Amino acid sequence: MIWLKKYNWACIGCGDIASDMAKVMVQRGKSFCGVYSRTAKRAEAFADKYGIEKVYSSADELFADESIDVVYIATPHNCHIEYILKAAKSKKHILCEKAITVSFDELEKAVEAAKKNGVILAEAQTIYHMPVFDEVFSHVKNVSLGKLKMLDVNFGTKKEYDITNRFFSPELAGGAMLDIGVYALSFVRLFLSENASEIKSIATLAPTGVDDNAIILLSNSKNEMANVKLSFSAKLPRTAIASFEKGYVEFDNFNRATRANIIFNDGRAPIEIRCSEDIYPLHYEVEDMETALSGGGNKMKLDLTLDVMEIMTKLRNEWGAK
Repeated sequence: MIWLKKYNWACIGCGDIASDMAKVMVQRGKSFCGVYSRTAKRAEAFADKYGIEKVYSSADELFADESIDVVYIATPHNCHIEYILKAAKSKKHILCEKAITVSFDELEKAVEAAKKNGVILAEAQTIYHMPVFDEVFSHVKNVSLGKLKMLDVNFGTKKEYDITNRFFSPELAGGAMLDIGVYALSFVRLFLSENASEIKSIATLAPTGVDDNAIILLSNSKNEMANVKLSFSAKLPRTAIASFEKGYVEFDNFNRATRANIIFNDGRAPIEIRCSEDIYPLHYEVEDMETALSGGGNKMKLDLTLDVMEIMTKLRNEWGAK
């Protein structure tokens, strides 16, 4: 059995997702040890709310704190690479919100810095850590569903157009792809036996030049195919279906799924897979990160993160997205 050390975490950013992670830390019995935000008052309020001992006056002060083992980055996408590189140089392990960077080139630099400094770098991607997916893959193998044939993924959320909102801001790396497309493509990559080699798409851009809607078709040399629909201007059911030779698996709210249904083509009774709904999804990211730090096996799937970022960068470049 691997003994899990109590690691000291610090947080950069105080938005909604950072609050969700702070709640997870409290539930696990140890709050963030420190927090930094470019807005000092916001950081102080965040620290008071979640029982955080230190409020750093600068990111550099955080990185210089030798008591910190792991840095959780929850800022807008465009800031990620700056903090990742500084964290790696300071020998801090890094869990960074998705999308982990804004381009494949940035991610390659981040990976190189992490390797050079001997730290673990990972994207905080719920899909790679929710137990329901391990259960699904076990069932797919044990009940002989056969080879994967087709994936269908939908993610659309209605955003009222506002030039000042980060979702539509080129300066803050807005757009549907980096915000919600990363979930859909991470689901696709988790199921594909190898990365997509052929990609076709059509997309529309918002007036600010960020991507707004997209339909993406992907395939690989194994004849596995995927259809992905993304939207910032229409709400879509957050569903995903993985179709195999002998049946299919369907997920609701696939990015934080706690249940899945396996439907067979031959009339066998469906199988419902249910995992705990009492544990907040971000808990599993932290648990897997600390397991990796303790030498218990690395389930952070950085290789898949690289594949997804390669696809996203290719598509955004093709669309001319800003």
